[in-house]
Amino acid sequence: MRTRYPPVSARSLTRAAHPALVLVAAVLAMAVALCVPGAARAAESELAPDQLISQVADELLKDLDRNREEYRKNPRKTRELVDRYLLPHFDTQYAAQLVLARHWRDATPEQRKRFIDAFYNSLLQNYGEALLEFTPDRLRILPYRGDPQADRATVRTEIRRNDGSRVPVNYSLRRTADGWKAYDVTIEGISYLKSYRTDFNSEIQQRGLDAVIQRLESQVAAGKAPDPTGGAGQASDGNS
Repeated sequence: MRTRYPPVSARSLTRAAHPALVLVAAVLAMAVALCVPGAARAAESELAPDQLISQVADELLKDLDRNREEYRKNPRKTRELVDRYLLPHFDTQYAAQLVLARHWRDATPEQRKRFIDAFYNSLLQNYGEALLEFTPDRLRILPYRGDPQADRATVRTEIRRNDGSRVPVNYSLRRTADGWKAYDVTIEGISYLKSYRTDFNSEIQQRGLDAVIQRLESQVAAGKAPDPTGGAGQASDGNS
């Protein structure tokens, strides 16, 4: 029997919340990337990160509301939605570097690129459809408490589950030459980056980085990227 390597630690990340939270949180975190990207946005730099998240999240959710049925019928459109709002403002390389940790240093440029693409695509495949069930009333953005001049920022929000309880979701961002970029999402105190780092490190030690990349690529190509919740999260919506 072929050994399967599901993200064990990442399962706890999504079991307590709706599986859409990982992707939704990442998408909404991208909004803060519009903060202080340069002199051309000097006026916008006066806004706090939480205010900017509100502005851009509003655009994303309005797009989702207008075209929800079209996105449901055409999964490729959902990918385009995520790429449009998330990818330009998500630090995929930095996130992948943190996930691979010491294995990043030993990886070739080709391995790094393949891992970045495969990891991003597997996340999108897992949570893309769940994003379509997200509605604006689920989101509450908390006041920003950080230093606008700092190189790191944490934006806190809460996302409401169907049973009325609220899930704390924190977004980690860093200032880059291209402005603020998000790289991590923490749900109920659990960092998705740290969770996947533990899972991938174990698998890489057993099988090697190439084998892990090939597994992700094959599962994405087959439309069978492993769901960390085992599918239970979508059915229960966090009510377990």
